[in-house]
Amino acid sequence: MAKELPNMNVVFVGHVDAGKSTIVGRAMFDGGIVPEQEMKKLREEAEKHGKAGFEFAYIMDNIKEERERGVTIDLSYKKLMTKKWQITIIDAPGHRDFVKNMITGASQADSAFLVIAAPSGVQPQTTEHLWLLRTMGVKNLCIAINKMDSVDYKEDKFNQVKEDVGKLLQGVGIVPDQTTFIACSGLQGDNIINKSEKMDWYKGPTILEQFDLFPAPEPATNLPMRMPVQDVYDITGIGTVPVGKVETGVMKVGQKVKVLPGRTGTGIEGELRTIEAHHEQLPSADAGDNVGINIRGVGKKDIARGDVVCDAAKPIPIVEEFIATITVINHPTVLAKGYTPVFHVHTAQVPCQFIELIAQIDPRTGETIKENPDFLKNGDTAKVKIKPVGNLALETQKDNPLMSRFAVRDAGATVAAGMCTEIVKQK
Repeated sequence: MAKELPNMNVVFVGHVDAGKSTIVGRAMFDGGIVPEQEMKKLREEAEKHGKAGFEFAYIMDNIKEERERGVTIDLSYKKLMTKKWQITIIDAPGHRDFVKNMITGASQADSAFLVIAAPSGVQPQTTEHLWLLRTMGVKNLCIAINKMDSVDYKEDKFNQVKEDVGKLLQGVGIVPDQTTFIACSGLQGDNIINKSEKMDWYKGPTILEQFDLFPAPEPATNLPMRMPVQDVYDITGIGTVPVGKVETGVMKVGQKVKVLPGRTGTGIEGELRTIEAHHEQLPSADAGDNVGINIRGVGKKDIARGDVVCDAAKPIPIVEEFIATITVINHPTVLAKGYTPVFHVHTAQVPCQFIELIAQIDPRTGETIKENPDFLKNGDTAKVKIKPVGNLALETQKDNPLMSRFAVRDAGATVAAGMCTEIVKQK
C-alpha cells in the first residue's frame, strides 16, 4: 500500500449563507467522494424541503435538524485527497449562536478559507471571524469570493469585494497582497475542483489547487502529547471512546496517559488500549490527527468534553491563576476587574474572573501604553491576570502554543481572545 498522504486540517469560515457548506459539498461531489446516486437522493430531498440548490450543503449538513433549518450547527468532518494532502475539511458554522463551535473548529485548523458571498460582500461578523482565526493561530488564509454566478461573473464586483476585505485584513495584520482571493461559485461548480469557463479574467487557483498551495503545517510532534476531548461516545464492544484531535506530540498504544482535569480536578490515569481513525485501528497517532481512543481504567463517568488526554510523564498543568495577553473584540461596554465571562480554551468552557488589568499594550510592538488601566474597550490589547472558577488545563505560549489560546465569550458573543503567557499551578 502506498504511504498515506500527510493530513492537513482546513476550516471553512464565513457568514451564514455565504455558501461554505455548498463549496465543500461541491468539492466532495466533483472530487468523486460523493457518488452520483447519493447526490440524486440529496437533490430530491432538498426539493422536498423547498430548498432547491441546498443539495451540496446537505453533504456536510447531515443532521436532520440542519436540513430542515438550512443551517450548519455542528462541526462536520470530511476527507478530500489532493496531490499533496489528505485534507480534513472542517465546515464551521457562521451563525452567531454557533460561534463557540467555530472557535473549537478554528483551533484545530492549519489553514482556512474565509468564504464571502459576492452579492452581500463584507458582513458585520466577517471581522469577528478574522480575529478568531488570528487568535487561534491560523496563519494561512485564503479568501473565497463565492456566488459569482449571482453577480453575472463580473470582474468589477469581485474587485470591489476584494478591496473591502483587504481593508479588514490589514486591520488584523494580514497583508492583502500576499493573500489569495478566489472567484468561485459552489452551486455552479466554478473554480471549486474544475476551472471555470465563465470568468476568463480570473487567473488564480481553484479551491482544490489552493489546498496544495498552503504551506505545510509545522509538525507539533516534538511537544508533549495532548488530546483535548471533543466528544465521548459509548461504543458497543469497545466501551468508552473519547474523540478529539491530537494537538501536539505522538500518541501510542500502550502509552500511560492522564486525563486532566477529569471529574475530580486531579486527573485520572490509564493506559491507551486502542487508537482508531476512519474505522481503522492504528498503532499510533501524530499531532494533527483526529482520532477516537479507548483508555484502560477510564470510563464514561471519568472523562468529558474539555478534558485533555496527556502523556502521564508530562501532564498538562491545572492552573490556579494565569497571566494572558488579550485583545478585546466585541464588548458591549468596557471590560473591568471582577468581570467573569466564560473562557473557551481548546475544547473546554470554564468561567474565569479578571482579577487584575496589569497593562494596556501596543499590539504591534508589545510595549506598555498604560499601567493598570481602569478598564479596557474594544480594540484594546492588554496583559491581564485571570483566575478560573473551576478546573482549567492550560499551558503557556512558550511551552505549548497550541494549548495556550482561548476565546472569551459572553451572552452569545466573542468578547475577547488571547493567549496564556504565565501560569501559577494549582497546589
